Amino acid sequence: MKRIVTLQDISCVGCCSTTVALPVISAMGVECSILPTAVLSNHTMFKEFTCVDLSDQIEPIAEAWKRQNIAFDGIYTGYLASEEQCGQVAEFFDRFSENHPLIIVDPAMADNGKLYPAFGETFPAAMAKVCAKADVILPNITEAALLTQMPYKTEYDRDYIRELLEKLLDLGCGTAVLTGVSFEPGRLGVAYLDRNGKEFTYFTKWCEQSYHGTGDIFASTVTGGLMRGLDLGAALTIAVDYVVACIEQTAASESGRWYGAEFEPVIPELCRMLQERVTAI
Repeated sequence: MKRIVTLQDISCVGCCSTTVALPVISAMGVECSILPTAVLSNHTMFKEFTCVDLSDQIEPIAEAWKRQNIAFDGIYTGYLASEEQCGQVAEFFDRFSENHPLIIVDPAMADNGKLYPAFGETFPAAMAKVCAKADVILPNITEAALLTQMPYKTEYDRDYIRELLEKLLDLGCGTAVLTGVSFEPGRLGVAYLDRNGKEFTYFTKWCEQSYHGTGDIFASTVTGGLMRGLDLGAALTIAVDYVVACIEQTAASESGRWYGAEFEPVIPELCRMLQERVTAI
């Protein structure tokens, strides 16, 4: 069984970050270790929250692992709270490079044309250094524009997406994946470009509803799929379809949680999709 470690915060209530990554990746048959970067009572879309920054624990935990020769097949990062943590994570990649783990970075820092309120203008440059060390990065269009210093556009063509992908590769990553891509009304999906010039797109229906944590569901599913031996295109396809199923599940639910997608009831469907792909390998 493959083992990955995910470095991101724990929001104790709210269906995001580690509380999504751990069950999703585990359900996909991959051991999911965690290195929490912070602990929040609940995520920041609630009216109030508590937060304990764990930046001072990242190095000691990493050193304890190294002394015990613990290694990982994959490293997956999500939300990082500061430029300092970006530097620590980049050092973590180097420290655990001997086993050549697959590094997957979700540069969770912005959406809808704007940085998250917690970040200053210099944060994208710090995140770009993290992306430079990754095998696969998973930004949305806003994050890609900030990482590459390209203009953010809500109306665009295929040339714009291609240029974004090329400039993301210029950061140093192996493969750049763009999420939230649309070339026609009612269709939404992903596009990627790798260093060998290979391109891939996958689109499905555009869901009107939007729920917190779907980006974490997507990135976690991609990570699990890659660790189970799927190629990136297959992992992305499953991730897109699973996110749509989670959105539909939440929209149809009586509780309809405003604070996060109801991904748990759809895990059996995720496992079915994964098994079909794994069997076909």
